[in-house]
Amino acid sequence: MKNRIIMLVLSASCFAALTQFYAGAREFDKVPVSWKWLGNEEVLFTYDGTFADSTAFVVNARSGRKRTSVSAPEKYSDFPVKPEGAVNITYSPDSSKLAYTRCNDLYVMDIASRKETRLTHDGSDLVLNGYASWVYYEEIFGRPSRYRAFWWSPDSRKIGFYRFDNSCVPLFPIYSPFASYSEGDTDGVQYQSPKITRLGIGGSVSETRYPKAGQTNPQVRIGIVDVSECGESAGHVVWADFDPSEDQYFGTPFWGPDSREFFVSRMPRLQNTLDLYSVSSVDGSRNLIYHETYPDAWIDWINGMVFTDRGLYMVRNFETGWQQIYFLSYDGKEFRRLTDGTNWDVEVLRADEKKKEVWFTAKRDATVRKALYKVDSKGNVTALTDPAYDVRSVRFSPDGKYFAASYSNSVTPVRVAVFRNASGVPSLGHGTDIAGANTSAGLKKGTDGKNVLAGRVVADMAGEGYDASKYALGQLVHITTEDGFTLPGMMVYPKDFSPTGKYPVHVDIYGGPDTPLVRDRWTSPSEANQWYSENGIIQITVDPRAAGHNGRAGLDMIYRQLTVWEIRDFCAWADWLKSLPYVDGDKIGVEGFSFGGTMTSMLLMQAPDKFHYGVAGGGVYDWALYDSHYTERYMDTPQNNPEGYAVSRVLDYAADYPVDIVRPSGGYSVSVQDGQLASDILSGNAWPDPIATEPVMLKLTHGTGDDNVHFQNTLLLVDALQKAGKKFEYMVYPDGMHGYRGYQGRHFVESNHEFWQKYLLGR
Repeated sequence: MKNRIIMLVLSASCFAALTQFYAGAREFDKVPVSWKWLGNEEVLFTYDGTFADSTAFVVNARSGRKRTSVSAPEKYSDFPVKPEGAVNITYSPDSSKLAYTRCNDLYVMDIASRKETRLTHDGSDLVLNGYASWVYYEEIFGRPSRYRAFWWSPDSRKIGFYRFDNSCVPLFPIYSPFASYSEGDTDGVQYQSPKITRLGIGGSVSETRYPKAGQTNPQVRIGIVDVSECGESAGHVVWADFDPSEDQYFGTPFWGPDSREFFVSRMPRLQNTLDLYSVSSVDGSRNLIYHETYPDAWIDWINGMVFTDRGLYMVRNFETGWQQIYFLSYDGKEFRRLTDGTNWDVEVLRADEKKKEVWFTAKRDATVRKALYKVDSKGNVTALTDPAYDVRSVRFSPDGKYFAASYSNSVTPVRVAVFRNASGVPSLGHGTDIAGANTSAGLKKGTDGKNVLAGRVVADMAGEGYDASKYALGQLVHITTEDGFTLPGMMVYPKDFSPTGKYPVHVDIYGGPDTPLVRDRWTSPSEANQWYSENGIIQITVDPRAAGHNGRAGLDMIYRQLTVWEIRDFCAWADWLKSLPYVDGDKIGVEGFSFGGTMTSMLLMQAPDKFHYGVAGGGVYDWALYDSHYTERYMDTPQNNPEGYAVSRVLDYAADYPVDIVRPSGGYSVSVQDGQLASDILSGNAWPDPIATEPVMLKLTHGTGDDNVHFQNTLLLVDALQKAGKKFEYMVYPDGMHGYRGYQGRHFVESNHEFWQKYLLGR
C-alpha cells in the first residue's frame, strides 16, 4: 500500500470534453510541467516534459529576459541497444554500459562492443537477482522502481544488487478471464516474474509470491559485482556479511561517493529498530554507522538523503515528535541535529558544506502546505517561499543563487516562478495553533512593505478571464477532538449556496497512517470535481489524527489497533457536520478507496447513525489478508497481536450493518425501527415500497486483478454480508487493478454519481 492514494484516470476524450465544458475567455492558461537549469542563470521550461517542444522557453534568472524556440532534450531519451528480453535497462553513470535483468538474472552490456556479460546464474521462478520480490516492490522500493533491485556505483565499475529467494513465500494466484503475459514478455515468451500461466479453458493465472501478515517473507542476500574485471574473475559476486535466514528487511541502499562502500539499512521484522551499515565492496564486511530505536511504535526507512563528501543529510522523527534534519558522517562518528520545531513531510534538497546551510521543503508554518526553508549553522530556519502557498518542484541553479518552483493554494491557480535564493524571513513553525497556521500563514512583508518572498512569475494558470467566484473551490475548516487534536478538512459548498438551506454531504476519506488527503493546493475545475456543487451537495475531504498533521503524537496512538482512532475521528467530523444548520444530518455519505475503503465499510457498520451511505473501493477487510511489511509496521503480527487484528477486522462487523433483506416468504430477519411496522410485515399486512430509498446503503467495488489488496477481501466481506442477510450494492471490475482506469474508471465515476443521486438527492 505504501501510503498510496488511488487516482482514477479518465480518457483523453473525457478530459477534452471537460476542457470544452469550462472553456471561456482564457480563464485558464497552460503552465510548464517541468524545468531544468542550463547554467547558473538560465532555466528552461517545457510544457510537455521533453524540453524540445515548440513552446519551451528560457528565462534568465538575473535579468528576467525570456527566449523562445529553445530545445535541450535530455541526453539519453532512449537506449542505443535493447537486448532481447531485457527488463529495467539502466545506464551506468558514465553512459558506457547498460545493466538489466532477464529471466531473473542480472546482466551488463558494454555499449561500444555490444558485449553482454551475465553476472548471476541461478535466476528462476523463485530466485530473483536484481529484480524485487513483490513485498519489496510495493512497500520498500516503491512502484516507480518497476521492480528494479540493482544500483550502479558512481564510478560505473560496480553494481550492487539484492537477491531474493521466494522459496518459502506463499504463492497467491490471481485469475484473469483474459489470456495475457506480464510486462517484458514478447511473443508468448516470459522473461520476468511474476509467472503467468495461460489456461487451456481460457484466461490466465498470475502466480505472485505474496507474504500476508504473519507469513514467511523472502530471504535476501546483498551482492556486489565488479563489472570492470576481465577474464575468469569477471562477474565475481561479493556477498555482504548478513545472515539471510534472519527475519528482517533491508531498505533501499546507496553508494558512497568514492564507490568503495555500499550503504544498507536493516530492520528486524518488528520494524522498531533501524541499523545502517557500510558494506565493503571488496570483501562484503559490514560496519555499523547508525542505530535507531523507537519502542513506542514503528520506524520509517531512511529516504531522500542528500550526499556530500563527508556524509549525508537525512530526515528522522524519533526525537522531538516531529521530523528533523540530521547530519551523519559516513563513518558514523558524527551525528547531529540541525532543525527543531513542527516540521513534517520534510524533503532535503540541497546542502552547502562551506556555509553549513541546508535547504528543504516542509509543512512547518502550516500542516496542509509545503514551503521552502533554509536552516543555518545555528539552527535558525528561514522561509524562502510564502507559507500561504503550497510549493512544488523546487529546482536550484548549479551555483545555488536561484531556484525555480511552482506554487498555489486552493483558491490560487498554479504559478511558476524564478526566485533569488535570498535571506528569507524567520520561521518559528506553527506550534500548537494548527488551525490558525493553516488559515493565516501568509505573505511576509519587508520594511519597505514589499513581499520579500515573491519570485519572478514566468507562467500563471489564471488567465485574463479567470473568475474564482464561478467555481466551487475549497475552503479550509478545522475541528478539535475531545482529546485536543486539531484536524483539517477542505469543504466545497454547492453552487448558489444558501445558509438557510439544507444540503446533503459527500465526505471523502482515506485514513491511512501518514497519508493526508487534505492539501491546500490548486485543483483545476472540471466536470468531475464540480459535479457535487452543481448538484447541490456539500463536498468535504477530511483527515484523522494519524494523517500526519499532528506529528508522531497522532500517529503513535494507532499502533497495534488500526481503524479504532480513525473511526472516532471521522465520527467527530460527522458530528461537526450535523451541528451545522445547513447540513441535512440524515444525508451524509462517505467514500474511500484502499484504506479509505476499509474505513468507509467500518463507518457504515459501526456508525450508520452518522454516515448513512458509503462507497468502499478496494478495501482491506481483514488485516491478516494484507502484506506483511505494511500491516506489521502498524499492527505487529497476527500471532503477537490477535486482539488488535480482531478489533480492526471489518468482516466481524458485517452483522452490525443495519440493512437487512426483507422477504415476504421469510428466511431473512427484519431490521426496522418501527415495531408495529415489523409486525405488519411479518404478518403480510404491509410491505416496504421496493422503490423507496433505504436509510443506509453500502456499495462495494473491487478489481479482480488487484495485486495489492486482493479481491479475496471483498469476496469474503460479500460472503459475510450475505450470511447475515444484508442488503448492499456491489460492482466488480474484471482485471481491474488497485484503482480503475480507462472505461472502468469512467464507469466507476458515473455509476457512483448515480448512487449519490439516488441516496443523497432522492432522484
